[in-house]
Amino acid sequence: MGDGDRGFADFVSAEQAALLRLAVLLAGDRGHAEDLVQTALLKTYRHWDRISRSGPPSAYVRRVLVTTHASWRRRLSTTEQVVESVPDRPAAPQQDGDEELRAALRELPVRMRTAVVLRYFEDLSEQQTADLMGCSPSTVNTQTARGLARLRTALTALQPAGGEER
Repeated sequence: MGDGDRGFADFVSAEQAALLRLAVLLAGDRGHAEDLVQTALLKTYRHWDRISRSGPPSAYVRRVLVTTHASWRRRLSTTEQVVESVPDRPAAPQQDGDEELRAALRELPVRMRTAVVLRYFEDLSEQQTADLMGCSPSTVNTQTARGLARLRTALTALQPAGGEER
Protein backbone atom coordinates (compact mmCIF):
# COMPACT_ATOMS: atom_id res chain seq x y z
CA MET A 1 0.00 0.00 0.00
CA GLY A 2 1.47 3.38 -1.02
CA ASP A 3 1.74 6.43 1.21
CA GLY A 4 -1.30 8.05 -0.46
CA ASP A 5 -3.38 4.90 -0.01
CA ARG A 6 -2.27 4.59 3.63
CA GLY A 7 -3.12 8.26 4.26
CA PHE A 8 -6.54 7.80 2.71
CA ALA A 9 -7.20 4.63 4.72
CA ASP A 10 -6.15 6.42 7.92
CA PHE A 11 -8.44 9.35 7.07
CA VAL A 12 -11.40 7.04 6.43
CA SER A 13 -10.78 5.17 9.69
CA ALA A 14 -10.67 8.41 11.67
CA GLU A 15 -13.52 10.30 9.94
CA GLN A 16 -16.00 7.71 8.68
CA ALA A 17 -18.31 7.86 11.72
CA ALA A 18 -18.50 11.67 11.60
CA LEU A 19 -19.10 11.65 7.84
CA LEU A 20 -21.86 9.05 8.24
CA ARG A 21 -23.53 11.09 11.00
CA LEU A 22 -23.50 14.16 8.75
CA ALA A 23 -24.83 12.15 5.81
CA VAL A 24 -27.67 10.61 7.88
CA LEU A 25 -28.77 14.06 8.99
CA LEU A 26 -28.61 15.40 5.43
CA ALA A 27 -30.21 12.42 3.70
CA GLY A 28 -32.61 11.42 6.46
CA ASP A 29 -32.07 7.73 5.71
CA ARG A 30 -29.16 5.53 6.77
CA GLY A 31 -29.07 3.56 3.51
CA HIS A 32 -28.86 6.68 1.37
CA ALA A 33 -26.38 8.16 3.84
CA GLU A 34 -24.04 5.19 3.49
CA ASP A 35 -24.22 5.50 -0.30
CA LEU A 36 -23.56 9.22 0.00
CA VAL A 37 -20.45 8.70 2.15
CA GLN A 38 -19.12 6.03 -0.19
CA THR A 39 -19.66 8.27 -3.22
CA ALA A 40 -17.98 11.25 -1.52
CA LEU A 41 -15.01 9.08 -0.49
CA LEU A 42 -14.71 7.67 -4.00
CA LYS A 43 -14.69 11.18 -5.49
CA THR A 44 -12.01 12.33 -3.06
CA TYR A 45 -9.88 9.18 -3.38
CA ARG A 46 -9.34 9.91 -7.07
CA HIS A 47 -7.52 13.14 -6.12
CA TRP A 48 -6.28 12.20 -2.65
CA ASP A 49 -2.63 13.18 -3.15
CA ARG A 50 -3.58 16.71 -4.21
CA ILE A 51 -6.25 17.05 -1.51
CA SER A 52 -4.01 15.84 1.31
CA ARG A 53 -1.13 18.11 0.23
CA SER A 54 -3.33 21.21 0.40
CA GLY A 55 -4.05 20.83 4.12
CA PRO A 56 -6.44 18.93 6.36
CA PRO A 57 -8.84 17.08 4.04
CA SER A 58 -11.87 16.98 6.38
CA ALA A 59 -13.42 20.22 5.12
CA TYR A 60 -12.88 19.25 1.50
CA VAL A 61 -14.50 15.83 1.98
CA ARG A 62 -17.46 17.38 3.84
CA ARG A 63 -17.92 19.80 0.95
CA VAL A 64 -17.92 16.92 -1.54
CA LEU A 65 -20.48 15.14 0.65
CA VAL A 66 -22.74 18.22 0.82
CA THR A 67 -22.55 18.97 -2.91
CA THR A 68 -23.08 15.31 -3.82
CA HIS A 69 -26.17 15.24 -1.61
CA ALA A 70 -27.52 18.39 -3.24
CA SER A 71 -26.98 16.99 -6.74
CA TRP A 72 -28.65 13.69 -5.79
CA ARG A 73 -31.65 15.56 -4.39
CA ARG A 74 -32.01 17.56 -7.60
CA ARG A 75 -31.78 14.41 -9.70
CA LEU A 76 -34.18 12.41 -7.48
CA SER A 77 -36.74 15.19 -7.42
CA THR A 78 -37.30 14.69 -11.14
CA THR A 79 -37.59 10.89 -11.08
CA GLU A 80 -40.11 8.43 -9.77
CA GLN A 81 -39.38 6.49 -6.61
CA VAL A 82 -39.95 2.77 -7.12
CA VAL A 83 -41.09 0.74 -4.12
CA GLU A 84 -41.58 -2.99 -3.85
CA SER A 85 -44.97 -2.71 -2.15
CA VAL A 86 -47.22 -0.03 -0.75
CA PRO A 87 -48.13 -0.55 2.91
CA ASP A 88 -51.83 -0.93 3.77
CA ARG A 89 -51.50 1.62 6.55
CA PRO A 90 -48.81 3.93 7.82
CA ALA A 91 -46.17 2.57 10.16
CA ALA A 92 -46.69 3.21 13.85
CA PRO A 93 -45.09 6.45 14.96
CA GLN A 94 -41.82 6.10 16.85
CA GLN A 95 -41.58 7.46 20.36
CA ASP A 96 -37.90 8.31 20.01
CA GLY A 97 -37.12 12.04 20.19
CA ASP A 98 -34.19 11.59 17.81
CA GLU A 99 -36.50 10.08 15.22
CA GLU A 100 -38.89 13.01 15.60
CA LEU A 101 -36.02 15.41 15.00
CA ARG A 102 -34.81 13.46 11.97
CA ALA A 103 -38.36 13.39 10.58
CA ALA A 104 -38.68 17.16 11.09
CA LEU A 105 -35.29 17.68 9.41
CA ARG A 106 -36.41 15.59 6.40
CA GLU A 107 -39.33 17.98 5.91
CA LEU A 108 -37.01 20.98 5.45
CA PRO A 109 -35.91 21.99 1.95
CA VAL A 110 -32.41 20.73 1.12
CA ARG A 111 -30.50 24.03 1.51
CA MET A 112 -32.29 24.82 4.76
CA ARG A 113 -31.59 21.35 6.18
CA THR A 114 -27.97 21.54 5.06
CA ALA A 115 -27.47 24.90 6.77
CA VAL A 116 -29.05 23.72 10.04
CA VAL A 117 -27.13 20.44 10.08
CA LEU A 118 -23.77 22.05 9.34
CA ARG A 119 -24.26 24.87 11.84
CA TYR A 120 -25.76 22.97 14.77
CA PHE A 121 -24.86 19.31 14.35
CA GLU A 122 -21.41 19.79 12.83
CA ASP A 123 -20.84 22.97 14.90
CA LEU A 124 -19.39 24.91 11.96
CA SER A 125 -19.21 28.69 11.81
CA GLU A 126 -21.33 30.70 9.38
CA GLN A 127 -18.28 31.19 7.14
CA GLN A 128 -17.31 27.50 7.18
CA THR A 129 -20.91 26.54 6.38
CA ALA A 130 -21.06 29.12 3.60
CA ASP A 131 -17.84 27.75 2.12
CA LEU A 132 -19.21 24.19 2.16
CA MET A 133 -22.54 25.23 0.68
CA GLY A 134 -21.03 27.58 -1.90
CA CYS A 135 -23.03 30.61 -0.78
CA SER A 136 -22.65 33.75 1.34
CA PRO A 137 -22.71 33.80 5.15
CA SER A 138 -25.89 35.89 5.04
CA THR A 139 -27.60 33.13 3.03
CA VAL A 140 -26.49 30.62 5.65
CA ASN A 141 -27.87 32.90 8.36
CA THR A 142 -31.22 33.24 6.58
CA GLN A 143 -31.53 29.52 5.79
CA THR A 144 -30.57 28.60 9.35
CA ALA A 145 -33.05 31.01 10.95
CA ARG A 146 -35.88 29.83 8.71
CA GLY A 147 -34.95 26.19 9.27
CA LEU A 148 -34.88 26.58 13.06
CA ALA A 149 -38.27 28.32 12.97
CA ARG A 150 -39.77 25.46 10.95
CA LEU A 151 -38.20 22.85 13.23
CA ARG A 152 -39.49 24.67 16.30
CA THR A 153 -43.01 24.72 14.84
CA ALA A 154 -42.89 21.07 13.77
CA LEU A 155 -41.50 19.81 17.07
CA THR A 156 -43.85 21.96 19.17
CA ALA A 157 -46.80 20.48 17.28
CA LEU A 158 -45.66 17.04 18.44
CA GLN A 159 -45.80 18.01 22.15
CA PRO A 160 -48.80 16.63 24.04
CA ALA A 161 -51.49 19.07 25.25
CA GLY A 162 -50.40 20.95 28.35
CA GLY A 163 -46.77 21.20 27.21
CA GLU A 164 -45.75 18.03 29.07
CA GLU A 165 -42.79 16.00 27.86
CA ARG A 166 -43.53 12.46 26.73
